[in-house]
Amino acid sequence: MASTDFKDYYEILGIGKTASEAEIKKRFRKLALQYHPDKNPGDKVAEEKFKTISEAYEVLSDPEKRQKYDQFGKYWQQAAQPSGGYGSGVDMGGFDFSQYGNFDEFINELLGRFSSPSGGARTSTSYSYSPGGAGFSDFGGFGSPGTGFGTQAPVGDREATLQLTFAEAFHGVEKRLNLGNEMIKVRIPAGAKNGSRVRVKGKGQVNPYGQRGDLYLTMQLTSHPFFQFEGDNLVCEMPIAPDEAVLGANIDVPTPDGMVRMKVPAGVKSGQSLRLKGKGWPLPKDGRGDQLVRLVIAAPKKLSPLERECYEKIQTNRTENPRQDLEKYANLTV
Repeated sequence: MASTDFKDYYEILGIGKTASEAEIKKRFRKLALQYHPDKNPGDKVAEEKFKTISEAYEVLSDPEKRQKYDQFGKYWQQAAQPSGGYGSGVDMGGFDFSQYGNFDEFINELLGRFSSPSGGARTSTSYSYSPGGAGFSDFGGFGSPGTGFGTQAPVGDREATLQLTFAEAFHGVEKRLNLGNEMIKVRIPAGAKNGSRVRVKGKGQVNPYGQRGDLYLTMQLTSHPFFQFEGDNLVCEMPIAPDEAVLGANIDVPTPDGMVRMKVPAGVKSGQSLRLKGKGWPLPKDGRGDQLVRLVIAAPKKLSPLERECYEKIQTNRTENPRQDLEKYANLTV
């Protein structure tokens, strides 16, 4: 791989090479929130940026991959090249291969694919699920049975995006996937979020060493008209009438598994959030997160004669001016 093709994952995330795992995760979450396709619909630049930072996080958040990346630098993606010895025409940039018997040994060490000198590869047909994980690049994908699989990733691994509805992600779902030459079933546990990933071991392509890679699925949830995510919390906006904001009220709020009665205290402000504990999204290790209910005071557009009369009386007799402290900001002189 030419040096101009090298991606500096540290620079992409805006962190130093000594950054801790916590710092890497915090930085990724900030950038992912900023450039996520749901936040930037139709913005191709933001979409590509999201893919790049996801790719960077996928490598730097994995201690083994990060160690290989730090060790081999711009040769990190040599795995994508066919093994053909040192004279294969690949730009080695002066790298010292004297510690390896041949280029295949370099590739094996780079990938961490072989667990012993005898070359026995680690294989398994089970799959693991990372509800909080993120970072696999979207190489195309499939959303339903009969849809073709996405582009092959390096060294036998496959990656693709799996579309889920909010209901499927909340409750969990079993999906039938067409890999081209076989159909498989994958169980997605409850609580998947955008960027969550599933690994199905042994369901990728066959690599140059005769071993089959893994299948990586990145979850993508369709947008919901009422619920959204803010970090680990589920958020919704709930309209309330002016009198409910002033006097307080008990209102019914939708949650993912039914309506819940919630008390609105007197004197709330528009935009204020109330918390419904344990009514949010399923957590990775059992339980539920919280649902934040953001109150929005909705002024009535149509008034009956009696309502108009009452509001006019309130306006005439109102004792508090909500803007009384703002005059000091007028007529700036400095």
